[in-house]
Amino acid sequence: MERLRRTFAAHPAPASDAGDEAHALVAAASECAAACTACADACLSEDDPAPLRSCIRSDLDCADLCAVTARLISRPGTQDPATLRTQLDACATACRACAAECEQHAERMEHCRACAEACRACAEACDRMKAAIVG
Repeated sequence: MERLRRTFAAHPAPASDAGDEAHALVAAASECAAACTACADACLSEDDPAPLRSCIRSDLDCADLCAVTARLISRPGTQDPATLRTQLDACATACRACAAECEQHAERMEHCRACAEACRACAEACDRMKAAIVG
């Protein structure tokens, strides 16, 4: 992620000075997307995945929203602030829902525990980025 930090710093026309928040969010959202994808795959590999349908769906929805959020925030130039706030709200909401779902299984499934942690970290990073958006 150091190369991303250098890329942000070298941008000729950044929209704000929220590079630290943006960098943290891209890292958290990328990790969360990967953790959710891995958790969904692990849930599908459990002996009886049927009771995990809701978890799998939540994982996949969260992974997709996190991936889009990371891509949007990786563009440090001027963007529509309302669109970014809406995306950050959607990502944080999906992350919190996924964390809540995974926590139901976390006692017996480490992949769900790790996923819930990644989701909570991403939701917090979304909140910090939203607070840093100018305009």
